[in-house]
Amino acid sequence: MAGRPDVSPGRVRVLFVCVENAGRSQMAEAFAVGRGLAAMSAGTVPAGSVNPTVVEAMAEKGFDLSLKVPKMLTMEMIDQADVVMTMGCSVEEVCPRPMLNRMQKKVIDWDLEDPKGKPLSEVRRIRDEIEKKVDDLVRSQRLVR
Repeated sequence: MAGRPDVSPGRVRVLFVCVENAGRSQMAEAFAVGRGLAAMSAGTVPAGSVNPTVVEAMAEKGFDLSLKVPKMLTMEMIDQADVVMTMGCSVEEVCPRPMLNRMQKKVIDWDLEDPKGKPLSEVRRIRDEIEKKVDDLVRSQRLVR
């Protein structure tokens, strides 16, 4: 099935959600997959491309997001996820009520600043905060293979 992470039995599936899927959720997905998690990301109103400053900041950490394409959040993604991480953006303002209802039982909001329009130095700070949150998630939940 397209878009579904490779999930071994017993692995927790994490879905990172923001509005545009062009910054925070893309960084979170990259860090999570890099740490062995079954993770994906999506947006409620996806942008046309990943934020170029985010691409640059993640390249500094060894992640190539240049070919990533923002994806539309679907009910199937929500159903497949064990936990849904929202990035601090107002997904509830643009997310259809049925999706919100499905997410409520498994959503955790990380309340992260949006990197959109920010200089590289600020995007690096946001990136590092996301990396720390992913590492904390891995440690607290023992979500790795």
